[in-house]
Amino acid sequence: MDAQAKSRPADAGEPPGCTLEQHQTGEVLRLHGHWTLAAVSPRLAELTAELAAHAQRTDLGWDLRGVVALDSAGALLLWRAWGRRRPETLELGDRQQALFAAWETQTTAEPAPRRALRQRLLAGLARPGRAMVEPTRALLLLLGQLLIDSLLLLRRPGRIPWREISATIYVTGFKALAITGLVGALIGVVIAYQSALQLRNYGAEIFIVDMLGFSVTRELGPMLAAIIVAGRSGSAITAQIGVMRLTQELDAMTTLGMSVSQRLVLPRVLALTLVMPLLALWTITAAMIGGIIASELTVGLGFEYFLITLPDRLPVANLWIGLGKSLVFGAVIGLTAAHLGLRVQPNTRDLGARTTRSVVTSITLVIVLNALFSIILREVGFR
Repeated sequence: MDAQAKSRPADAGEPPGCTLEQHQTGEVLRLHGHWTLAAVSPRLAELTAELAAHAQRTDLGWDLRGVVALDSAGALLLWRAWGRRRPETLELGDRQQALFAAWETQTTAEPAPRRALRQRLLAGLARPGRAMVEPTRALLLLLGQLLIDSLLLLRRPGRIPWREISATIYVTGFKALAITGLVGALIGVVIAYQSALQLRNYGAEIFIVDMLGFSVTRELGPMLAAIIVAGRSGSAITAQIGVMRLTQELDAMTTLGMSVSQRLVLPRVLALTLVMPLLALWTITAAMIGGIIASELTVGLGFEYFLITLPDRLPVANLWIGLGKSLVFGAVIGLTAAHLGLRVQPNTRDLGARTTRSVVTSITLVIVLNALFSIILREVGFR
């Protein structure tokens, strides 16, 4: 037994081969042996080159009836050598006909023509816009459904889900008092301390009242409360609704004729809208207390001075601006969280991705809206 026979697998059988024969109708390439994966693999490069050389002749006939065994790998080797189409003269057995018929039905995707640089740039710029079409459409549909639900509940107050609303207020509002109060107090301490260090150089320590009052009441208090609620409660709402999607509870509610938006979305959006101004007011109060304590320790401005000076320096319109912004922040956080929760796909990976996206989107929207409010109301609340 030669070296080639020793290297051939035992189950490969007779090696594949071809013989060129002369017939009355012309030359015919007769194939023989086992044209299977096990038999073809040791001589793949050699057989590919040999078949490609024979396939260049258009007058050559092919006869595969002498092939002992032919599988899809051997048929693919021949199919590629023929240029993915049968030769004009081809003799096949019945089982071989089925193999090549399967390859003929395969649709080979042609490579897309390379577009010009300008077209690729335009397509790249338009891709984010196209990706936003479906989420925007779903969000508008949710807003419309919430409006319809609100009108229906106003006509029938007895159907208002008070239990869900109160439970959401308790979870998103009362349980968030500790963290929002702590963050607010620390922010007040930082603002007062840093301001005192700089204003002391110019003998203007009394302006700490203005800096602390305007920055906390108008900007930082509402925004910090909204960011904490977005990370704490918004993600929880998305996860809750997403888990209900995974466990098919939403499908069961729809089957029972229950409105998902009326029972799940509306109570959470309404509760967050109501509770955010209260949390913002609590955060503003904690920040003012922290700032007053820091001011007294650094520059000696005590509680009495702040209580007397603050109403004169800070117009009450700033407080209403802060509370009004918080109202909008709560509605936006609730809508974003519920919208992304309803769009969770039935797998745990998408649940985590949607929850993360809910937090990021809510915080981004809060910051963008706060900037817009600052620009629009730049002339309001100042003397």
